[in-house]
Amino acid sequence: MLINFWTYTCINRLRSLPYVRAWAEKYQEQGLVVIGVHTPEFAFEHDIENVRQAASDRRISYPIAIDNDYAIWSAFANHYWPALYFVDAQGQIRHHHFGEGALRTVRTGSPTLANRNRKRWHRS
Repeated sequence: MLINFWTYTCINRLRSLPYVRAWAEKYQEQGLVVIGVHTPEFAFEHDIENVRQAASDRRISYPIAIDNDYAIWSAFANHYWPALYFVDAQGQIRHHHFGEGALRTVRTGSPTLANRNRKRWHRS
C-alpha cells in the first residue's frame, strides 16, 4: 500500500503526481493500493468540493481520505507535502519518501513491495 499525503495547491506535490498516478495504474495488478490523504495547508483547501474538483482535473482515480483535522497526518507524525509511505500487508511502514526529489529511486521499490504484499494477501 502507498499512502500519499498531499494538498492540492502544493507545487511539489503537483510535480510528484505523475509518478504516483503511474504507480497506481501500473502496479495495481501486482497488489499495490494507493490511498491519497488530503491534508490542507490553507483554509480554502478544507472545502471538499475544491478537493473533488482538483482530483478530477488531475485524473486521480485512487481513493482520497479528507484529513481536515490532521488526524491521519498526526498519526503518521508527518510534516511534509508530499509524503509517501509504503506500507506492507502487516501494516508496517517499509519505506518513506518526502518531497519531490529522487522519485525514480522510489519507483523501483514499488513493484517489489507490491509483489510481497500480493503473495501475502493471496495466502489467506
